[in-house]
Order: sequence, then C-alpha cells, then structure tokens
Amino acid sequence: MHHPGKEGAMLIKHWSHRNHPEAIEARQQFLRDLPQWHNEDERIFDWSVDPTQLSPFLEALTGQMVMPVSVVGPAHLDLGRYQWRQGQFVESDRYQDDVYVPLAHTEGGLSMSMQRGFHVLNRTGGIKTYVLNDMMTRDCAFVFESADESKAFYDWIIAIRGDLIAWLNHPDHPDKALKPGQAVSDVSRHALLLQIDAQIVGSVCHLLYRFFTGEACGPNMITRNAYALNREIVRRLDGKPWRLLNIFLEANMGGDKKPSHEHYNGGHGKTVMATAKLTHRHLKRYLNTTVAQLKSLEWTGLHGSNASGMQSFAFTPASAVAAIFSTTGQDLGMVGTSSMAHATIQEVQDGASFSLQMGGIEVGTVGGGTALPHAQTYLRLLQCHGPGSAQRLAQIIAAAALALEVSASASMASHGSENFFRAHLTRGGHRGAT
Repeated sequence: MHHPGKEGAMLIKHWSHRNHPEAIEARQQFLRDLPQWHNEDERIFDWSVDPTQLSPFLEALTGQMVMPVSVVGPAHLDLGRYQWRQGQFVESDRYQDDVYVPLAHTEGGLSMSMQRGFHVLNRTGGIKTYVLNDMMTRDCAFVFESADESKAFYDWIIAIRGDLIAWLNHPDHPDKALKPGQAVSDVSRHALLLQIDAQIVGSVCHLLYRFFTGEACGPNMITRNAYALNREIVRRLDGKPWRLLNIFLEANMGGDKKPSHEHYNGGHGKTVMATAKLTHRHLKRYLNTTVAQLKSLEWTGLHGSNASGMQSFAFTPASAVAAIFSTTGQDLGMVGTSSMAHATIQEVQDGASFSLQMGGIEVGTVGGGTALPHAQTYLRLLQCHGPGSAQRLAQIIAAAALALEVSASASMASHGSENFFRAHLTRGGHRGAT
C-alpha cells in the first residue's frame, strides 16, 4: 500500500461526480491506494444491489454500507384518512390495522423498548392517530431597497394572491407539460398550492407558499413551482415603482431541515398526533411504574427543557424517526425537523392518557430514496403504497414514537432511573462484551 502522491492529488483535483463504471472504479482505486485502507475494507465495494440501480440516487457513487434492521410489532393502530376539500383539511374515514415496523439502527435497547411499548398499549386498545395538517412550505424572500417598498409589495401580494394561486394551479398551465429533452416539467402538476402568506422583515418581504404534495415528500416539486411563481410575480411587477434587489428561493422561514418555533405546531410536513391510554394496573404490571412517577418525571423534564431553551418536549422521538426513515428511503436531512414533538401525560380516573404531537413529519412514499429496492420492500411491509400512503406512513411513525416514549419514560421514571440504567447496561454499550 502507498500514499496516492502526485497522481492521487491530480485525481482529487479532477474528482468526478459522474456514475459511469470508469468513474466509479477510479474513485474506488483511489481509496484502495490510501495508507489507511485495509484488505477487509473491500467489503464496501461488494454490491448487494447493482450499482446501476443506485446511481440515480446520488452523485459520486463509490461504495455501499449495511445497516441492521429489526422488525417490531404487531402495533395495533387506529388510523385516519384525510384530504383537502375546498381549502379545508378534513378526515374522510377511519380504519384499524396491525402493523409491523422495520427499524434500521445500531442503538441497543431501542427495538426492545419500542416492542415493550406496543405490547402494553395493545392490551388497552392500541394507539390512535390523527393527521392534523398536511402541507409543505417554501419561503421565498423578495429583497427591496427599503422597508417602505417591502410593505407596499406586501399589500400588493395580499391583494392578488388568490389570482396567483389560481394561475399556478390551473390544470392547463403551459409549464406543466414536458418540453423536448426534459425529464420533468418546469411546474409540477402534483403540487397543489393551498395558500400564500406574507411576512415583512425590514426591507425583505417573505412569501410563504404552502403546498399539498400528495404521496411525495415534495421539496423538489415545490421548489420548481415556487420558482415559477417568483418569475410570474416579477413579470407582474413590471411598471411598479419599487426597486427589487434580489430574490431567494428559501430564506429560513419555510421550515426546511431546520427545526423552528414557526413550524413546531405545523406548516411544514404532516402534523400528527398519536394518543393512547393505560390503566393503573397495566402501568404497574408491565411497565413497573405509576402515574405519580411519570408525572414527576414530566414535571422535572419540563423545567429542565425550559431552562435549557429546548424547543421540543419529548423523550426520544428522533430515534424512532431516524430508524424508520432509514428503512423507507426518506431524506435523512429531515430527521431533525420531523422529530419536533410535544409529549403529554394526563391522569384519568382509571390510569393515564398519553399523547405525542409531532409538528412536521416530512415523508413521502414516492420519489427520492423510496424507489430504492430495499425501501420498496419495507414500504410494502407497512402497506404504504397508493393514495393516502404518505399520511399512513406519518401516522405509523408517530405511533412508533409514542410507543417508545411510553416505554422509555417508564424506565426513566423508576427510582433513581435504575430501570433505564439497567436497560442501557445490558442492551447498550456492552453489547455482550465480557
């Protein structure tokens, strides 16, 4: 083995992002020539899926990795179906199903804890989920010379926004047709513009375009449609006395991949609530805890999160979100925003009522990594195909997060958090080491 030297340095300088076989082999050979490369590292080049199937999903394809997947369940769920009707988001019907949840992770104890949560919650009726909202927001910023101009622009947009919505949503919009040589149209016909909100920050007017994206997560399609809207607005600005300095397609109010107070309760992704009840007897027998212990943990945690400036209040929803995102081909950059959550426990006469509200679960069942072969298998396992499947997936994620929340909170609420310690001792860091 030897250091790449001058030849390797030249390869880095001209490192190709393309995925044709010669480019893949060149990148692989460069890695082989690095001094830290060992013979066993060849395993990352042992393709379990043909690289021609993987190349459309990223640039500079070079290797692969393996993640272990557990499957937990059954999870007895009471789910809803939803749709937008005349500007209102409404529930159309409900149904029950038993679901087996695939989790890709290396967090010892996670699968067992979630399984325990499902096991005990199934005994008292399972988990009920609701989708409270479903939209994706893109924040386009129009920058002017003065605050006076941004205010005038704001008033003008508010007056014409209904016409802009009708213009973009028109089924015969000319940019919704494919042009010669295009793989996708300039404007997506699958993204429905629901509303346009505006907010002024000094000389900048932020336009919040809110879309319904069907079974797709939708960031790419709403970017295309937002760009078309911006161009139309600029066209209509002709003759106006305001000096427009710049336009940005996203300016941090849209909620894209950055947790924010603005979208903590919805507006970017699927806002989902999961809820369940447990009796005093079930809490004691299966979770070795009481309502009083759980309420004490909640009280202490609320003050701790407030003192630390924490935005979300829930135990560990990101573990459930990331594990299901990995198996179903979701954008892992959205784990943070999709994990924004607020958990509550309410004492009732015969036990406790639990809820977990997640402000924006950003998932899709078509497009992006969902077309990966393994993701297709896990989506089929979850029966997340066809109309309403993206909302179903979001509800399954919220239910899984609640099951983990109940189980992990019960362990932490034990005296001195001994149960939580024991679980991590036996299932966490030691991993069977002697």
